[in-house]
Amino acid sequence: MRADRLVAILLLLQARGKVTAAEVATELEVSERTARRDLEALGMAGLPIYSRQGRDGGWQLAGGGRTDLSGLTASEARALFLVAGPSSAATPAVKAALRKLVRALPEPFRSDAEAASTAVVVDPAGWDHGAPPRLPPPHLDAVQRAVIEGQQITLGYIARNQEPSQRVVHPLGLAAKGSAWYLVADTEAGLRTFRVDRMTSVEQTGEPVVRPDGFDLAAAWRLITDEVDQRRTPVRARAAVLPDVVPLVRMILGSRVRIGPATSDGRIELELRGHSEAALSGEIAGLGDRLEILEPASIREHLARVGAQLSSVYGPPTLEVQAGTAGRTTKVQ
Repeated sequence: MRADRLVAILLLLQARGKVTAAEVATELEVSERTARRDLEALGMAGLPIYSRQGRDGGWQLAGGGRTDLSGLTASEARALFLVAGPSSAATPAVKAALRKLVRALPEPFRSDAEAASTAVVVDPAGWDHGAPPRLPPPHLDAVQRAVIEGQQITLGYIARNQEPSQRVVHPLGLAAKGSAWYLVADTEAGLRTFRVDRMTSVEQTGEPVVRPDGFDLAAAWRLITDEVDQRRTPVRARAAVLPDVVPLVRMILGSRVRIGPATSDGRIELELRGHSEAALSGEIAGLGDRLEILEPASIREHLARVGAQLSSVYGPPTLEVQAGTAGRTTKVQ
């Protein structure tokens, strides 16, 4: 779990003063690439960590390399708990480490740090399988502060149709979907979700957030993603594959695959979701006869057309010969 690693890396930095990505990888039993990505994430989140190049280089905490964690600033404390993820999703060991860190913080910072631990839900699967990572959006820090401090904000926003707007919202929590960030907020029109990279301005109003009774960020985010998935992938298809093909289908379609029961012939039934019939057909066409669409018939017909087109281009050449006196032609392969 990433939360385990991030907290462990910070404690490792405090204990040793300086570490390399290779050392972190060895200690935490992860790849060097993963260790480097985690170190960069801590630095990008605003924690006092920087890297030095060269023979004696590595990653270290600012302030001589052995900064007492109680010396974190308020924004650094918030960043630690935000990047570590919700404490409720962490292991008991990580929860214990987070509690120790909270006790080590100055009193004014504790409430913000504890609030940050439940202010973000992390959903590692992006909307589109294999989408490239994004840089943190410019207004992410301002939105984080508003969520943690419980302050209403005046939000400047560019909608999907490029229409600009400005409104006052009650920030309730942040969600990371893959590398994209979203604000979950209460508005006059009810619960809404705003992409942070579409925000043009974020200003606190000084008025406190009013949270709906019983609001739970993780539960709300599940409902939001389910609804968005329904809108983004309205096409459904029922398919059957041999068990050893299931991992390949999941690699192609990601979260747009639902595993069903075994069929009478030993295959596994799948529900596939796509943006359109043409798009879904194109994604699975390369599987050939290893995947059979059971329904709808329209996708079977689309795949048949694709197969015929591919065969006409890449199949064996044909030779036209005259047959009889009526001028009929017969294609011979």
